[in-house]
Amino acid sequence: MLVRLLYASRAVDTSADAIEAILVQSRQHNPECGITGILCYGGGIFLQAIEGGRMPVSELYGHIQKDLRHKDVVLLHYEEIAERRFGGWTMGQVNVSKINASILLKYAEKPELDPYAVSGRVSLALLEELMATACIIGRA
Repeated sequence: MLVRLLYASRAVDTSADAIEAILVQSRQHNPECGITGILCYGGGIFLQAIEGGRMPVSELYGHIQKDLRHKDVVLLHYEEIAERRFGGWTMGQVNVSKINASILLKYAEKPELDPYAVSGRVSLALLEELMATACIIGRA
């Protein structure tokens, strides 16, 4: 059974090296667990969708909640799915510098990434639009 989980968290260390380390670890670990997904990072906030089998996704989310590199971890959305939306990605990364402010304003009160201020479904819709408008880098 496939599931999709969407969560938000705040980075404890917002340096480029710390963020890159999280991406590298995801890209190395997730394929062997059958997990795909997409990560959006901006303004110290992570928004991540992860897809895969129920147990691997649940275990990964449990690790993220305990990971000292994250704080304020919040589950935004969880659902059983028939197919993956991010199946071509081991862990894509949204290029925040390419996001048009009008896309963010379409989904929120202010032109900034703040999944804490909107519903999980809205955050998922934003990720899908960012993917459709090629604001994502790091497909490998």
